[in-house]
Amino acid sequence: MNTSRCKALLGLVIALLNAHLLVARAAELDANALVAAADAIRFPAEPFQVQVRVSSISTRGKNELHEYQVLQKGYDNSIVRTLLPVSEKGQVMLLKGADLWVFLPQVSQPVRLPLSQRLTGQVANGDLARANFGGDYQATLVKEEDINGERYAQMELIAARRGVTYQRVLYWVSLSTHRPYRAEFYTVSKRLMKTGVYQNFIDMGGTLRPSRLVLSDALHKGEESVLEYSGLKTRAIPDKVFTKEFLRKLQN
Repeated sequence: MNTSRCKALLGLVIALLNAHLLVARAAELDANALVAAADAIRFPAEPFQVQVRVSSISTRGKNELHEYQVLQKGYDNSIVRTLLPVSEKGQVMLLKGADLWVFLPQVSQPVRLPLSQRLTGQVANGDLARANFGGDYQATLVKEEDINGERYAQMELIAARRGVTYQRVLYWVSLSTHRPYRAEFYTVSKRLMKTGVYQNFIDMGGTLRPSRLVLSDALHKGEESVLEYSGLKTRAIPDKVFTKEFLRKLQN
């Protein structure tokens, strides 16, 4: 084979590899854009507050009811106030960046918590304190599939930074409406922990959003928590609210 033909074949191989990389990169960008679009449907980009009622059902006969008020500003600032049960009222979680603290009544110093720690039932701290997926995960498209006559993208979300709530998530989002449909949450060892289904889309803050999220234990059938969102509204929230110093003053 002469030199010119070798060069031509090498050039063709490089061109094909570059094309493949460009296609893969475009799919990755599209997946991340789709996650961002679904995030915007779940919650507004502007600072907001919302009430969250959590009903946890257990096959072991221990049913629980909790209620929280969540204040959120961007990806990295949130406050979760416990309203019910009365025995836990006054507890406040503060998320600032990647750090999460809980303020307890009668305790002078806040306690640091992981986002992945269970809050109640099937709900982890990060399920309430961190509203969106886009800031924590890198998404890639796995496949497209039809579910109940609608086309969905199934995406794999891999943790993009340390300390996130889940290491891996499989996420289904409608290609036509960008509404989230389903999520599967996995441990570091790739074991399925629980599933989530987004339901009951209603007008909240001028956008049709899921007002109900059902989290089901993947290992223990019948164990689930139902999160019901209400009273969502955008509002101005000063940055100083999301500080330990400000929350300490509220407790004193």
